[in-house]
Amino acid sequence: MKTGFIGLGLIGGSIAKAIRQYFPESEIVAFDKSRETLALATAESVINTAVTVIDENFKGCDYLFLCTPVIYNSAYLSQIKPFLSEKTILTDVGSVKTPIHQEVEKLGLSDFFIGGHPMAGSEKSGYVNSKAVLIENSYYILSPSRPEQKEKIQAFTEFIQAIRAIPVTLDCRTHDYITGTISHLPHVIASGLVNFVRDHDTTDELMKLLAAGGFKDITRIASSSPTMWEHILMTNRENVSEILGNYIKTLEDAKKLIDAGDSQGIYNFFDTSRNYRNSVPDISAGPIKKLFAIYCDIIDEAGGIATIATILASNNISIKNIGIIHNREFEEGVLRIEFYEGVAQEKAAQVLRRHRYTVYERS
Repeated sequence: MKTGFIGLGLIGGSIAKAIRQYFPESEIVAFDKSRETLALATAESVINTAVTVIDENFKGCDYLFLCTPVIYNSAYLSQIKPFLSEKTILTDVGSVKTPIHQEVEKLGLSDFFIGGHPMAGSEKSGYVNSKAVLIENSYYILSPSRPEQKEKIQAFTEFIQAIRAIPVTLDCRTHDYITGTISHLPHVIASGLVNFVRDHDTTDELMKLLAAGGFKDITRIASSSPTMWEHILMTNRENVSEILGNYIKTLEDAKKLIDAGDSQGIYNFFDTSRNYRNSVPDISAGPIKKLFAIYCDIIDEAGGIATIATILASNNISIKNIGIIHNREFEEGVLRIEFYEGVAQEKAAQVLRRHRYTVYERS
């Protein structure tokens, strides 16, 4: 099997590493503008051939992944077109699908193209942070250009399963509406809420000072890359605009309940949201990266945090962030500890409980 990559960042690198792990004899060729990235991927034996221009090295690929930002993937289509063969499955990893499908149709590449969107990611970017397990057990959306090409779709579905992701097939427009609702809208809401607090804070920034952990949790994704979200919203703007309009109506309805003093309506507003939220499965990665954190009680004494950090470090557990929660109106635990992965969170909870700390975990 021969696989090609245009772009070898976090997602491209992770898929390449997964292929190397599960198809060790596969030939992998990669293009990237960063010579350092290509050198590292070659040194790690993840790729066989590194190229700085798109050329005949991409001939004969069984799978060819476009793994650059959404607005650039379409631009690379014309460059790789001469090197596609009848057997090639051309795909991408973008979080917006309709624009690239339109470009594929325009260039006459629909017989080759099956759009892809692995619903995985990290707050860290670049090949250096890629890992084979990044896409493991994550949903991987497939959006075929030609639904009647059942053999290619089946082959790609089995391939995605083989690298341990969970394939889900959607047409591109349905995909963009769904991700617009469960991924793009929340990012707009989070950033809007942060900007609202910033603009309405007191002169001595008491809102910022007193913001509880709950506020930081629901606005965490506002720390995402502004450039990435500019690109995403510009390529999915019609969907996001419609969805945002519907969401604004939901807020207006909530305001009417409050203005009318409708106690039962307000209760139902929170009750239905709680029930639906609790029914959302927690078994697979979605488009918004999950927060891995625990909370624990500690005595306010010198060296308290250092002791916990030392215990975790001695058990090879990496900490992403650690700190005292001063506003615990909606929180249990004095100390909040964040981790990069769920495995680290679970191990840390076990280790600290063995050392007789009271640990709280939130769903």
